[in-house]
Amino acid sequence: MDLKICYIGGGSRNWAWVLLQDLCFEKDIRGTVSLYDIDNKSAQDNEIIGNTLMQKHNPGQWTFKAEPSLEKALTGSNFVFISILPGDFEEMAVDVHTPEKYGIYQSVGDTVGPGGIIRALRTIPQFQVIAQAIKKWAPRAWVINYTNPMTICTRILYKEFPEIKAFGCCHEVFNTQKLLVTVLEESKKIPSGTVQREDISTQVVGINHFTWINKASYKNIDLFPLYADFVEHYHETGFEKRGKTAEGITSFGSGDHFDWKTDYFASADRVKMDLFKRYGLIAAAGDRHLAEFCPHSWYLKDPEQVKSWKFSLTPVSWRISNREMLREKSKAYREGTEMLNPTQSGEEGITILKALLGLGNIVTNVNLPNRGQMPDLPADVVIETNAFFSKNSIQPLVSPELPVDINALVIPHVLSQEGIVEATMERDIEKAFRVFSHDLSIQTLSLSDARNLFNEMTQKTLKISWNNR
Repeated sequence: MDLKICYIGGGSRNWAWVLLQDLCFEKDIRGTVSLYDIDNKSAQDNEIIGNTLMQKHNPGQWTFKAEPSLEKALTGSNFVFISILPGDFEEMAVDVHTPEKYGIYQSVGDTVGPGGIIRALRTIPQFQVIAQAIKKWAPRAWVINYTNPMTICTRILYKEFPEIKAFGCCHEVFNTQKLLVTVLEESKKIPSGTVQREDISTQVVGINHFTWINKASYKNIDLFPLYADFVEHYHETGFEKRGKTAEGITSFGSGDHFDWKTDYFASADRVKMDLFKRYGLIAAAGDRHLAEFCPHSWYLKDPEQVKSWKFSLTPVSWRISNREMLREKSKAYREGTEMLNPTQSGEEGITILKALLGLGNIVTNVNLPNRGQMPDLPADVVIETNAFFSKNSIQPLVSPELPVDINALVIPHVLSQEGIVEATMERDIEKAFRVFSHDLSIQTLSLSDARNLFNEMTQKTLKISWNNR
């Protein structure tokens, strides 16, 4: 089956490399991946890397081609993947670190809080352009978004092109499922490797990076009592036994150890376990993300409190240095002085793609507009729940309502994200500030300090992003 995949952000050295490695193992489908990036040189590098890999590991199945224009990349595409960095790391440094002057600390800064809000202000105009391009050149394509802020990016795609066939994918829930594999192994004395993440059945409900599991099972075993015992044992010390990939994506149950104090993507899951003790549901994202959705004083009051919960504040300086390392890797792969050794990522993008083509079915968690699957949240806002994928179809699964006390945490973020979408689409700076001032962490400041912080953080973002349309 010959396909065309358009990859927007095709110069990526993270998700694009995940895709091209996963395609090395794919025998059922074949075709072309068109790589589009505003940095065309990086897309050209990935063209060489991808074709070299394919020639060695899966000859004749896939061809990678860097395209200089979005029109050419999109035209004729069956699927569109979006994975871009909105702006640059210098702008992200403003998102993450400027609030520290006011005593506001962020562990990620790309989804909620002041960093997530300002990132959204510059991301929305870019996604408006992308949505209109898809509408014009690939209106019938399935669109898979990987870009953060996930909820807002997916919402904008539908705002600009209501008939779009788009959804957002995130692996945070997968890592929680892997933790549940470890819980099962420990409690039932099952040998490591016997149970896979895909064997764990979970019911997911919430919004991206603040998802909750209200049912979890393995075959006929209810995992909630096992998880409760696990939390009781580890909530004070945290759980620190796991392995991880070089990209910082944690994989559980390998028996290896890591040090959360030196690994910015690691945690001991103390936040996740604390939320379970508070609310009785399994928080299904990493501690770095979960902490940002909660009141500022709980986990992020200052760096010492963060350390006590055994996770890290990820400095943008690390991202910048890591980018340089990946650039060197890319150069070595391109020139053939080093070879990328393909490994299957465990991501579900290709499995979902195949399901939409009629090559099997899958139930998994995705981000989609609320069309009744979460009746306790407003219609059309983007939420994350399970959905059933089959040939040319996504059927969201209706979820039980979140408990009121959890919803009291979720709904302010839903309304904030909706507010920032509205303000940006209207290019209304005062409305954007009002949404900003309502954020949980910003409420710790005086209104004048909130205004000063907002002005400082938006100085570059608005000048570049809001004048593009």
